[in-house]
Amino acid sequence: MDYDLYTELQNKRNDLNKCVRELRKTGSALARAEREYKVRLRAESLALRDQGMPVSLINLVVYGVEEVAELREKRDVAQVIYNANMDAVNAIKLELRLIESQLQREWSTPQAGY
Repeated sequence: MDYDLYTELQNKRNDLNKCVRELRKTGSALARAEREYKVRLRAESLALRDQGMPVSLINLVVYGVEEVAELREKRDVAQVIYNANMDAVNAIKLELRLIESQLQREWSTPQAGY
């Protein structure tokens, strides 16, 4: 029984390492999407101001600009993917702790016949 738990523990550690590598990628994608969105938002805000739009209205109008809205959506999707990956990492960590606890219980329990 210990062998099965140990194998499962090793598999979960491998899964965790894969998830962490993926988290690095999705974190970088999120950062790039955030940057692109903020740069375009700023550019569009300045363009609207240069066109004479009152500053109080720019904040309402700029989010409806097609390119800004698309980049915001791209950023939001990247955030969701990053969060899902982070949740997967946390779930695997929890599974690892559960398996380690089970192994600890089995190792600390005297076995009959030994």
